[in-house]
Formats: sequence, C-alpha cells, structure tokens
Amino acid sequence: MAGIALGVAALIVVLSVMNGFQKEVRDRMLSVLSHIEVFSYDGALMDWRKVAAETRAHPEVVATAPYISAQAMFTSGDVVRGALIRGIDPALEPGVSVVVVNLKGGKLSDLAEGEFGVVLGLELARALSVAPGDKVTMIAPQGTVTPAGIVPRLRQFRVVATFESGHYEFDSTLAMIHIGDAQRLFRIEGPQGVRLKIKDMQQAPRVAAQLAGMVDPGLAVRDWSRQNRTWFAAVQTEKRMMFIILTLIVAVAAFNLVSTLVMTVTEKQSDIAILRTLGASPGSVMAVFIVQGTLIGIIGTLLGVAGGLLIANNLDLIVPAIEKVFGVQFLPKDIYFISALPSDPRAADIVPITLISLVLALVATLYPSWRAARTKPAEALRYD
Repeated sequence: MAGIALGVAALIVVLSVMNGFQKEVRDRMLSVLSHIEVFSYDGALMDWRKVAAETRAHPEVVATAPYISAQAMFTSGDVVRGALIRGIDPALEPGVSVVVVNLKGGKLSDLAEGEFGVVLGLELARALSVAPGDKVTMIAPQGTVTPAGIVPRLRQFRVVATFESGHYEFDSTLAMIHIGDAQRLFRIEGPQGVRLKIKDMQQAPRVAAQLAGMVDPGLAVRDWSRQNRTWFAAVQTEKRMMFIILTLIVAVAAFNLVSTLVMTVTEKQSDIAILRTLGASPGSVMAVFIVQGTLIGIIGTLLGVAGGLLIANNLDLIVPAIEKVFGVQFLPKDIYFISALPSDPRAADIVPITLISLVLALVATLYPSWRAARTKPAEALRYD
C-alpha cells in the first residue's frame, strides 16, 4: 500500500512541476510573442486596418496591432550583435504585448516616429554595453547601390528603454523600433501583418483556424503554438517519457502486491482448504483475494493522490523550508530566471495516473487469487 502511494505521489508531484515549468516558460514567451499573427507572404499588408477590423469582429479577439519584422545588426564600439527588429505602433502594442508595459529606463511613448529610438532586450543591451540614453548603430542588410558598389545602410538609434521578458532568447536578440522608422529603414511600404491577442490563449489554434476563413485567402494565419512547435513538442516528449519511467514505480509496487498475496495464499492454505470442505466455491475463494488486493490498491492510490496533491499545491512552502534546513538553494536567483519551483497539478495527468494505478493493482491480484482457487483441500490438509 505504501509503495503504491509513494509511486502515485511521485508521479503527481513530478508531472505537476513539469507543467509548472512549461506554463512559466510559455507565459514568458507569450509576454513577447503574440497569440495569433495574420500576415502577408508578399511583403507589405497595405490594408492592415481592414484586416484588424475583420479579426476584431471575432468574439475571442480583444486587441490588434500592426508590426514589421526584419533582421539587422547593432554595433557599439567594437561589439557587433545580430538582432531581430520588430517595428511596432507604440499606441497599439501594449494591447497585444505584456513586456512593453514595464520597461526599464524609459516609456514606450518615447518611441516617436522620426526620432529613431529603440527598445533593446536587457541581455542585448548588456552585450552592447549600452543603457537608456546611449547611441547604437543599426546596420540594415538591404544595401544602397552606389558607384562604388552596394553599401549597407547605417542608422544611429538612441536607446530609449530596455525590457526583460525572462526568456534569454528574446532578451538577447529582440529590439523594437517605431513602425514608421522600420518602414523607412527597411524600405517597406506598410506593416507586414497584424498581431492579435485573444481572451484564452489555449484556444489560439481553434481561433486561428476560424480567422483563416474570415480574412483574405491570400493571408496566412499563425498561432503561438505553431511558432514554437519544436519546443513544445520536445517538452511533451520529455513529459511523456517521464510519465512512463515513473509509472515503473507503481509497477514495482504492484509486483510487491503480487508477492504479498502469494505469501498470504501460501500461509492460508489450511484455511482455504477448510472453506472449500465447508462448501465454498473456487470463485468465492478467488473473490476474497481479489477484494483484498483491490482494497490495497484503492487505499494506496487514494493516499498517493492525496499526498501528491498536498505536496504539489504546497511546493512554494515545502521547498523554501527544505532549503533553509539544509542550507542549499535549488534554483539560484543569479543563475535562473525562475527562482522557485512552479507547480501546476492538472486533472488530465491525475486521472490517468489514478486509473493506471488501480488497473495495475487489480491485475496484480489475478494470479494469487487464481492460485488460491486451485487449492485442493485433501492435499492442503494432509499434514495438518
């Protein structure tokens, strides 16, 4: 019973922590990424206001904002860094992005068209050794044709603020400028697409499929899960393998249940024989041991579920207490952006764990019960 409870509790706690990390990373990613994007493969989306109005007609869409996405390089002194440039509308961007609400060193409204200001990711700013108020030079890949050949276009930008999403990939590569400045620098006639925010990001794939039928067929619609499909697929594979590995703990406990019942059957041979001589059928004898094993499985599973949920829902108290007692820190703040173990217990994990544990316990009772039912009274009582 204790083995089953331990296995079930371990499964629930580990999967809850994995869910918590996945949710934490996903939320940090979505503080920068949009829930859904509607964009044109051909370049500029000249009628982006019409597209925004059409998508806003969907009941799930709460905000829209145009964007331009391009690549460039930043130089500061001897340092050169590649970056993903996002042209944004400072008035509309806060509706679709969380990270721009809490900037460091300045405000998003400081991105005025024609003044060539830039908001850098914190890690990118550190790599370039710049702070708000400093100047950086942006090198656009689209060159200018001159008699001397193709010369890259250079433009000096003033750092107006920095942002920190907690996701290194974005903090070290992303820079935001005014969409008007992006059009001039990259020679694009208009926004490339529209970013959307919806009420429930979990419904993004369904909403994206519906929006694809509402907008022009020549436009592409992409949700956040497709933008990061490789990462989410890797996490799901890791979670699935962890589930299989930890289920072996429950399987070992079920094997122990088999050995326990076999020993009980051997010990109770005489009692079983007496019951048989009094008229008990093989089926009734078998039912006795099935009920015994099933009760062990049910009680062990329920204890495991209760213990697992208790630990998973109180990790924010348990882990700091363990760290204080042993003087260790599992997730140092100076190394990890996530300094506490996140936990997110989900019914989609707990229900299968419970059912698998009960099925294994039930299966474990079959062989010992079958052996008990085959007991022959004459042989069992021969030496008693």
